[in-house]
Amino acid sequence: MEHTTNIITLRGELAALPEFSHENHGRKFFRFTLNVPRLSGAVDSLPVVVEEHLLNELDLSGGEMLAVTGQIRSHNIRTDGNRRLLIFVFAATLTAEDGAPVNDVMLEGPLCREPTYRRTPLGREICDVMLAVPRAFRRADYLPCILWGRTAQEVSACHTRDRIRICGRLQSRSYTKLTEDGPIERVAYEVSALNAEVLTDY
Repeated sequence: MEHTTNIITLRGELAALPEFSHENHGRKFFRFTLNVPRLSGAVDSLPVVVEEHLLNELDLSGGEMLAVTGQIRSHNIRTDGNRRLLIFVFAATLTAEDGAPVNDVMLEGPLCREPTYRRTPLGREICDVMLAVPRAFRRADYLPCILWGRTAQEVSACHTRDRIRICGRLQSRSYTKLTEDGPIERVAYEVSALNAEVLTDY
């Protein structure tokens, strides 16, 4: 079995009641958005998919915030002839509890394309990478990550298939996409790395 690391832990506020998402092999799944504030005051609004039985077992007496542990997943969909990569949190546990907001991610996997390194007009170093994080049945989740400063510089020297371990947070970012029908507001999700390590002993 191939070694894999894909762990996310969240604690935040439920934005709205869960809604039915889909059914797979007789199992029903629901979707909701969890709002997780950052220290800066900005809020990451993160999509979570959870199986019905976890919702049915949820004890709301523990507090007003929800804690989620699970994995970050990706899914390719086609709409109007275009491919889009959907990013969401797949919940393994769900509990109601009070406490400070939490947004902790640990990922490990090979780069599936060359890193993209750039500097902002103010000189800040940024590196965008895409990890192919393995999961069961020889599948993989393709997860966009963004690195900063010295970490960005170090990882920019890597190449496709180099294995990276990243610790950080999952963040949401709004942007405007220009289409033939006019501008459309969309939300992108990416892992913002606090630190990263290039693995050589795998």
